[in-house]
Amino acid sequence: MFGNHLWTEGARRDVEAAVKAVEAQTSVEVVVAVRPASGSYRHTDYLVGSVTALLLLCVFLYHPAPFDWTYLPLEITAGYLFGAGASALLDPVRRLLTSRRLMNDYAEAKARAFFVEQRLTCTRDRTAVLVFVSVFERRVVVVCDVGVDERALGAPFADAKRLLERGVGSAPALVRAIEALGPIFAAALPRRADDVNELPDAVNA
Repeated sequence: MFGNHLWTEGARRDVEAAVKAVEAQTSVEVVVAVRPASGSYRHTDYLVGSVTALLLLCVFLYHPAPFDWTYLPLEITAGYLFGAGASALLDPVRRLLTSRRLMNDYAEAKARAFFVEQRLTCTRDRTAVLVFVSVFERRVVVVCDVGVDERALGAPFADAKRLLERGVGSAPALVRAIEALGPIFAAALPRRADDVNELPDAVNA
């Protein structure tokens, strides 16, 4: 499964070490969360089921060979259930048939909801940064609190976010992308002598 590496104990330890390395350079508090998906996407399953049932009906209606129509309602229903079930079980199919914009919106909404629900706004200087990994959508959403000015971080931060997104498919790549945040944050928000670790470093999964 795509993103399966993010659930291993070794990968979590590596990510936690990367977070600690970043926070050793800056007053920013980094939190990494991993979720299998940000939306349910049942509508895609229902669509696939409906199309499968429709195609089966078209075969019955237009194929030149004669068919026994006795059990047609049951066969159409079975076609619907087969299509919907295949979509639910096969992530590549479901992803291919789901709007990319919708997946982006789901991931963004889930990340921002997590930020609020986990009270990441409660750090002393409002410098929390959430790295939210949504595996099904293959998205990494970065949410910064008000104490972290993304405009001041500039192009290097934008490049780092693109590296994070590519890291969804590889644990080492994700770790390297997180580590790359250290110098970027340190330039704008260097670590202070009285800094304390206010948020957990372990992966929230």
